[in-house]
Amino acid sequence: MSLLTPFTKKSKLTTANKQTAEARVSEGTTRDGLFKAAYLNYAEILQDDALRAETLYQWGFALYHQATTRSDDSAASLYQEAIDKFAFCMLINPNYLAAAIDSGVAYMDLARLKQVNPDDRLYQLAKIQFEKANIIQAGTASYNLACIYALQGNTEASLSELQIARAKVTLPAIDDILNDPDMGAAKDQTWFTSFIESLHQDIIDAKAKADAEVEAKIIAEEQKKLKKVSKDANYY
Repeated sequence: MSLLTPFTKKSKLTTANKQTAEARVSEGTTRDGLFKAAYLNYAEILQDDALRAETLYQWGFALYHQATTRSDDSAASLYQEAIDKFAFCMLINPNYLAAAIDSGVAYMDLARLKQVNPDDRLYQLAKIQFEKANIIQAGTASYNLACIYALQGNTEASLSELQIARAKVTLPAIDDILNDPDMGAAKDQTWFTSFIESLHQDIIDAKAKADAEVEAKIIAEEQKKLKKVSKDANYY
């Protein structure tokens, strides 16, 4: 960090505060423009502070896991606190992948806790976070999106995301997929069973390929030994 950075940030903070003060006494598009400019300055001040981003993420991570131990009203509050910490983390570092994914997971857990409909706003907010994660690194949250689409009965979108996760090697183990309650509504549907069968076939094919490679290596080693024996025999 440059020695001038604190002074630059202080100057930017002063500018942002002035923009906020002006916005409070302005009207219409001028007011909105000033607020937006202030927000951009605030965001720039917070960006690129790696330790602060990491601290906020770990704080949110701890809050999330505390929430999973509760089943009363305090759980909802803890989930929301975790989501807020992840949001601040991503304000500082918009490319913080773990914060994007864990924020989406927290929204989904909060939705389950509140027993809301799959089309509820909480699931939509989770979807937004998973989409952010996929922008940061393609396919990392595709399985999570597949779960949301399965809950909503959107089979085509769910299968599409499963295929993306498969291609990016981010799918959970087959047993974990089968035991995932979010996939419960899809388990008896043809598209889902066909997908699972294709995963089993992938395992069989991979094993056959590995066995063939091992066998080929053994044959190659035997051939090398035979050639050496032949050369030795010719020497004498």
